[in-house]
Amino acid sequence: MSDAISHHTALIYCMVLVSAADAEMTDSELRTIGEVVTHFPIFKDFDQERLVTIAEECAAIFSEDGGLEAVLGLIEQGIDDRLKETAYAAAVEVAAADEKINQEELRVLELIRHRLGLERLFAGAIERSARARHMTL
Repeated sequence: MSDAISHHTALIYCMVLVSAADAEMTDSELRTIGEVVTHFPIFKDFDQERLVTIAEECAAIFSEDGGLEAVLGLIEQGIDDRLKETAYAAAVEVAAADEKINQEELRVLELIRHRLGLERLFAGAIERSARARHMTL
């Protein structure tokens, strides 16, 4: 794999990283990744047949020694400044998929936020928006 990955790949890596944070990729998280790829406009020109392959590549890198830093570095290189908030929003959607965000997922979200250089206020707004979308009684 080359050092530079596409913006589509980087966005998918963000979502897979959050899903894999607690060593369990749940059905609802995987379904949410598919929904993001299907519905976010940034993926309109993405070949959805590649989703599983890209997710598996990310999981393989993540499982290696130093894998977390490697994936974060690839994400940082692949995300254009205009897509930083989109990347974080996609990651938050996956974290919210199980209706409860655990400590590992929170930590990975924080790492993604720092690596992308997102201001805490913007990240909080994205998180609050996801919370509102996923609220149940």
